[in-house]
Amino acid sequence: MELFAFISYAVVGLATVALLHLARHLRRPTKLNLPPGPKPWPIIGNLNLMGPLPHRSIHELTHKYGEIMHLKFGSFHVVVASSVEMAKVFLKTMDSNFICRPKMAAGKYTTYNYSDITWSPYGSYWQQARKLCIVELFSAKRLESFEYIRVEEMKSLLKVVHKSSGEAIVLKDLLWTVSFNIISRMVLGKRYLDESDVGNLTMSSKKVKTMFDELFLLNGVLNIGDWIPWMAFMDLQGYVKRMKTVSKKFDGFLEHVLNEHDARRKAEPSETFVPADMVDLLLQIADDPALEVKLERHGVKAFTLDMLAGGTESATITIEWAMSELLRNPEILEKAREELDRVIGRERWVEEKDMSDLHYIKAIVKETMRLHPVVPLLVPRRTREDCKVAGYDIPKDTIVFVSVWTIGRDQELSKDVSWL
Repeated sequence: MELFAFISYAVVGLATVALLHLARHLRRPTKLNLPPGPKPWPIIGNLNLMGPLPHRSIHELTHKYGEIMHLKFGSFHVVVASSVEMAKVFLKTMDSNFICRPKMAAGKYTTYNYSDITWSPYGSYWQQARKLCIVELFSAKRLESFEYIRVEEMKSLLKVVHKSSGEAIVLKDLLWTVSFNIISRMVLGKRYLDESDVGNLTMSSKKVKTMFDELFLLNGVLNIGDWIPWMAFMDLQGYVKRMKTVSKKFDGFLEHVLNEHDARRKAEPSETFVPADMVDLLLQIADDPALEVKLERHGVKAFTLDMLAGGTESATITIEWAMSELLRNPEILEKAREELDRVIGRERWVEEKDMSDLHYIKAIVKETMRLHPVVPLLVPRRTREDCKVAGYDIPKDTIVFVSVWTIGRDQELSKDVSWL
């Protein structure tokens, strides 16, 4: 009798579960008013429309579908903002709902499982990281204290250029080297290019640059496994394998850097120890028991990698594009030279404090960043909750891209410079 009752209850329970499961699949889904966009294919969505340079492919699509566009990448909803007004909505007006980051392979494998500032998910850790950046790492006082480093490295660059007078030089390589030397001295405390005391690492400028180029590339690719998760284990494009390889290289270097800093901290009394660089400061912060979320060693390495990569690449790319545009537009170059002669003169070097008076050159920098943004689609965001934007439904967990590359080309030319 007891066995019969048990079987009866089991059958009823299984039947109930089956009916609920069937009802869920038969229920007509609520019709969403999504932004306009191309019709997706099964499984791949609109990934077939993305070329080798996704920001250019998206730029072409925005001309057909408008300033807010809906795509499907695999199984994910994707929304692209491509105007100043839409960018303000996603980045400012409704920022709290679009502040999350999607969990992508790049964040997992190249930033110690989302432990850096860029890819960490919204929450206590992210809030603490943002506060550390604003208050400690990038405060105006701290950045000003490193001005002597920037001056020394710039003079070093000019010496190299002077020695090469009359010869062909690869400006890009020189700019990258000086940018990395500045950032490494500010963040790590010394130069790390061609040093003899970096253990078994051969830190030639070419090798380090190759590592950073690979890191930037892998953080910007469309990895199929991110968009079609059930295919991730196959690593069809080989990106995850490359992420693991470059991450291992950086980890060896960063571990060496932290060991050096730990040794110096142990050699000095804690009462008199003063952080000499940003890694010193991060290690000191990590020891603070009052932290809401403990900053682990891998977190220190992730923050350090963010500063090295972001500080080096952004400056190098912007300066390189500015020089390229000036050489293509000699009349603009002549106006910039005239402003330098008028404001600074030829008897002294330009100093950082002079920038506030160099209005035309500041406009050149802004125009360069408008036309050639370092990250053309910005780092993607993820919606926290269902919401509406411009009358369209944006479902929870939608991935949001802001196409600053499109915005820079479609908005009116700057009033300060109009070289194109």
